[in-house]
Amino acid sequence: MEDPVPPRIREYADQAVAYVRSALGVALEYDSDTLPLLDHYIRSVPDEQRATVKLVIATSGAYFGEVVRRRLGGRWEASGDEDDWRVVLPTGLNFSPTGFVASAIAQADLDDLDSELDAPARMRPYVQQALQRMGEVSVEDYYSLCGRLDTLEHVHEVLVAVAAQMMGNASDDDDAPDPVADDPSGGVN
Repeated sequence: MEDPVPPRIREYADQAVAYVRSALGVALEYDSDTLPLLDHYIRSVPDEQRATVKLVIATSGAYFGEVVRRRLGGRWEASGDEDDWRVVLPTGLNFSPTGFVASAIAQADLDDLDSELDAPARMRPYVQQALQRMGEVSVEDYYSLCGRLDTLEHVHEVLVAVAAQMMGNASDDDDAPDPVADDPSGGVN
């Protein structure tokens, strides 16, 4: 069976494990239980050292993407630079792991890197609705990789349910179920 992880991503993810082990004395296990260690590690990156930050973004992005892929399924789209790497979940929900890591380090969205979730056009209203229904969180939790994993899991579950509902209504493939509105006007913001 072909390895679902491109060699460069596997190498970078393994480097992240080595860096965290060296810095914190604990090994990352490619699971959600040790993801807080990576969050702690990336918060300690000195942002004035641009080359170090770039390497941490690439290696930690590879590691985080691999945690998500192993947990939720999906595949890597890894053509080009690290900035272009994406993980695409079975529901079509996709994201840039390096964008998430860069935002976690900066504790802000960055103009030069993609730190947003995306999905196929017909699923975007459901993604938007699922995100709107999530509770308020602190800036630190919002940008943390643990928080991003929680969000990915939640939105992925919503899209799985929507897809199942669509399959149940397969009499007309072009008719997706309407998102349930949060406001009485019936619109989705």
